Amino acid sequence: MEWLVSRSLNLGYLALLLVASPWILWNRLVHGKYREGFREKVLGDLRLSQRVDASPDNGRPLWLHAVSVGEVLLLKPLIADWIRFYPQVPVVLTVTTQTGRGVAEKMIRDLGAKQIEVRYFPLDFSWSVNRAIRQLQPLAIVLVELEIWPNLVLAARQQAVPVMVINGRLSERSFRGYHRFVGFFRWLLKEISCVGAQTKEYAARFEKLGVPASRVVVTGNLKYDRIETCRQNPRTIALREHFGFHSKDIVWIAGSTQHPEEALAIDAWLSLRKEFPCLQLMIVPRHRERFEEVAQLILAKGCQPLRRTSPTPHNSPHNELPPIRLLDTLGELGAAWGLADLAFVGGSLTNRGGQNMIEPAGYGAALFFGPNTQNFKQTVDLLLANQAASVVSSGADLATFVRKLLENPQQRILQGQAAQQLVLDQSGAVEKTLELITTHSKILKTGSAGGLGNLGAGVIHDHAA
Repeated sequence: MEWLVSRSLNLGYLALLLVASPWILWNRLVHGKYREGFREKVLGDLRLSQRVDASPDNGRPLWLHAVSVGEVLLLKPLIADWIRFYPQVPVVLTVTTQTGRGVAEKMIRDLGAKQIEVRYFPLDFSWSVNRAIRQLQPLAIVLVELEIWPNLVLAARQQAVPVMVINGRLSERSFRGYHRFVGFFRWLLKEISCVGAQTKEYAARFEKLGVPASRVVVTGNLKYDRIETCRQNPRTIALREHFGFHSKDIVWIAGSTQHPEEALAIDAWLSLRKEFPCLQLMIVPRHRERFEEVAQLILAKGCQPLRRTSPTPHNSPHNELPPIRLLDTLGELGAAWGLADLAFVGGSLTNRGGQNMIEPAGYGAALFFGPNTQNFKQTVDLLLANQAASVVSSGADLATFVRKLLENPQQRILQGQAAQQLVLDQSGAVEKTLELITTHSKILKTGSAGGLGNLGAGVIHDHAA
């Protein structure tokens, strides 16, 4: 049965690659995508460049997989705690995108985590995932949110490697799609070691999809944990100095934007400038390939872009229309939200389904977004129920909505305070997730990590101390 499934999947994947090859080639030539990682992606060559000799398991790593930038960044506090408790256990962190790999490598350098190496995730061909697992012999494979690849799960099952999902999220739309093949997924997921779900609702969907109820627990959302709440952190200060913001400025950040959200924000800002001269605008496009496009858009609107990649800070005459700040780097949006008095989260006036709105909430910014936030329904429902965010019905209403916030500073402040308190109240997922990984990985079964097998239930206590 497993052999037949794997062979069918391989043929299906090859057919999809053949159909998508013109699009892949175009992106490779035009945007420079898909040029890296052939051996890792296609051949499953994930061997580590070094092993931690002190490890009782001869350097067997924990395998963490995060799809792209957002998932990589939310793993940072978890990885920081992991290297604190298990410094001799190596970690291989796999990603899917080139952007995600760049952010992951920078994060690892910042953490000073020498036992962590970054690789591309192998494509779900049976030969790729089998070779990767044989090379790494991981203690466990930990998938972030929802990355269930059938051949990977089957190969892990054959080689007796635990597979778990952390920060599990299963939207109603995704659940309906998977449920069409519920028989297959019940067969596939019955061997999943555990799922740490963000909410009770997500947990119930994983159970309906076939994960045994005894293996599903609610751990909370990692995105709430260790969210920066201090606006005086060094990274935010550096951005404030570079972009030349002053204490009197009211800063509006439109972050994680897609076309045409940048144009809508610029038009709204221009319509408000004379009435509110202290209002400043910063735009942070979601994708780096659009940085230059948005810079040209700013110029076309009659404004000057001040880019993060500009060599010197802005210093213009007072009577000049201030520049529109453009954050054209990766991995700095989290710190940039600390500059925001008003925070518009993009991907919500398009069909994207929204982007992460927890970081600006943590700083206490007045948070708002469009109506299309289905990808973050649980978070949005929680924010709205606590009067910690607002919904703008359309791009045409942006200027009217922002004007109301500017005319009612007390409302703006109270909404921001509610958002920040909500984030503080939701913390604790990192400790619960770390305990889950420790309990269900082979660390306990093999007695590795320097005899830390009894720390599964003690991690929370030690961390709190």
